[in-house]
Amino acid sequence: MSFSIRYFQTCRDQNRPFVALTATEYTLAKILDQAGVELLLVGDSLAMVALGYPTTLPVSVDEMLHHTRAVVRGVKRAAIITDLPFGSYELSPQQAFATATRFMQAGAQGVKLEGGSPAMTQTVAFVVERGIPVLGHLGLTPQAVHQLGGFRQQAKTPEAAQELENAALRLQAAGAFAIVLEHIPAQVATHITQKLTIPTIGIGAGSHCSGQILVTHDLLGLTEKYPPFVQPVLDLKTVIQSAIEQFCRQVREDIESE
Repeated sequence: MSFSIRYFQTCRDQNRPFVALTATEYTLAKILDQAGVELLLVGDSLAMVALGYPTTLPVSVDEMLHHTRAVVRGVKRAAIITDLPFGSYELSPQQAFATATRFMQAGAQGVKLEGGSPAMTQTVAFVVERGIPVLGHLGLTPQAVHQLGGFRQQAKTPEAAQELENAALRLQAAGAFAIVLEHIPAQVATHITQKLTIPTIGIGAGSHCSGQILVTHDLLGLTEKYPPFVQPVLDLKTVIQSAIEQFCRQVREDIESE
């Protein structure tokens, strides 16, 4: 079966958790899809893990489109959502719709926008009303890393938690099909998940969200430094490096033996 946007609402309604991971290119996207991951996010985290930028801020629309098209070519079942990069949607609802349209034409099934201010929820409503599914994103929003003072846990005070809840309710009312909750206390994420009727997707937000997402490079141990809420399932960086070193030795030994 293919996983449509409606599938995630069904999972939430049936209290059945679903899995999301990031995808940046064809080969890994194909593997993730075949492994049964239901949602693939072409996240702007690729700015850091694939392109070597220090934050997500420098990545461009054209770069995100390039990676989206590669992921689309490798996927048969998973829903594909793409992040709208910094500066490509904040100016106006019209700008957001124009940018989102390009990603839909590239094969994505929806887009992700960060933030839940009244202005941003108006943008979400504008885009959704024109037929484009929107995934919200609250808590630690990487595009606002400088405003937030770094990659720190959010919603740690009652006041901040209440504002996050208010933002989530605004996004739901605007028509977002789900909301990513990143790096917030588990009890806050649980409370918001219970308050909403749409799915939540947790990343560093405890185990009681409707679904879970991680950056795939972090999960596989490919990054030099990963967030405190990530426990890699293996050290793939060491495995790959060891294999390459073995190949290098083999090549050099073959030449020396002649």
